[in-house]
Amino acid sequence: MDVVGYSAFQLIDKACKLGYDAIALTNHDTVTDAPDILAYAKNKGLLLLPGMEATLSQKHVVIINPAIKQNPKGSSLEKLPEMITSESLVLAPHPFFPQSRSLKSHFFTNPSIFDAIEYSHFYTSWFNWNKKAVQQANTLNLPLVGTSDCHLLWEFGTSYSMVDADKDILSIVEAVKQGKIELVTTPLSTFQVGKVLLKLIQIKAGHLFSQQN
Repeated sequence: MDVVGYSAFQLIDKACKLGYDAIALTNHDTVTDAPDILAYAKNKGLLLLPGMEATLSQKHVVIINPAIKQNPKGSSLEKLPEMITSESLVLAPHPFFPQSRSLKSHFFTNPSIFDAIEYSHFYTSWFNWNKKAVQQANTLNLPLVGTSDCHLLWEFGTSYSMVDADKDILSIVEAVKQGKIELVTTPLSTFQVGKVLLKLIQIKAGHLFSQQN
């Protein structure tokens, strides 16, 4: 289940307002490529990178430009090579965060399958679960990709990446792999963290209520 508090059209509008050239929509286990969404972004001059946050061995892996549009339920990490091509980008999302879907030890099983590591926006000046990700990126010479992973629209843009590439999917994928990327990030305030947690609880509660009625 994707818990978000906005539509794809609202996200596209905000990205364009902030001057973004490209964004990736990475919903859980599916590529978001509805014709009306693609057309809306194209008319706005925004490039949408196809992607998904795939659940593999009950852990999350972000794939940009995957070879498939739907991830079969119950897939394992061993299936990842079948889901990608040389034109795909495989990202380890929030790999060491204290949550059940984070890769954690699974990251070390085969780190060579990852092209980059996420630097999550969800941190403050006094706690930062990205630190181990930074250490591993330095050790393995992998680029860090700043993301908003925004479940709430205001989170968008708190962390992002500047990529030295043409406005083209394959150009962006290759540039990230080559490390032609710059992390831009600002820590959240304690108040903002509280807003995120409270709103997610409210959205999830509302979703469960709607399922029961």
